Amino acid sequence: MGRFLQSSSVLLRAGDSPLLPFPSRPLSEDGGCGRAQAGGGGTGPAGEVSGAGEREQTPVLQTNNGPSLIGLTTIATHLVKQAKKEQLLGNTAEEKAIVQQWLEYRVIQVDGQSNKEDTRIILKDLNSYLEDKVYLAGNNFTLADILMYYGLHHIMVDLTVQEKEKYLNVSRWFNHVQHYPGIRQHLSSIVFIKNRLYTNAH
Repeated sequence: MGRFLQSSSVLLRAGDSPLLPFPSRPLSEDGGCGRAQAGGGGTGPAGEVSGAGEREQTPVLQTNNGPSLIGLTTIATHLVKQAKKEQLLGNTAEEKAIVQQWLEYRVIQVDGQSNKEDTRIILKDLNSYLEDKVYLAGNNFTLADILMYYGLHHIMVDLTVQEKEKYLNVSRWFNHVQHYPGIRQHLSSIVFIKNRLYTNAH
């Protein structure tokens, strides 16, 4: 089995395929369970998110040959490289920068959202950005799409049909990502009205 990480609802695996469900606690590279520090510095299992306070948990990955890796994007990037799936980090210098930008956006904006207005702004900005793009980094599926998908799932699942239509580009992107092989895993499939999603497809 590969090395796993869980934070909020993020799933990533170092191994042959990029994704697999995670245990409720971070694992060390040798397969033993590690510990995650919560926002206040105490220890506890990572990945159980229900309230704003619990969102502040920071994932930790114990490595065999070095210090612990701390933080969602640091660990996800490490696991992608270990899985020899570097294409998920971007193929060109510009694409790599865009992927990094969206990874930071996920941690700062999406994980940091605390009310409906924050959510509305995120969806509005993302909808505008995705107007002429298939994926966040353009035409290539990357780690940014994976982490943003998991970060937005709890938001998308609660949207009404009208809200999904209002954020049509986000809905099209989200539906595309949730059907990418190995991505959805244990998360519920979100239903979209397909003829509306692809009417203005590029």
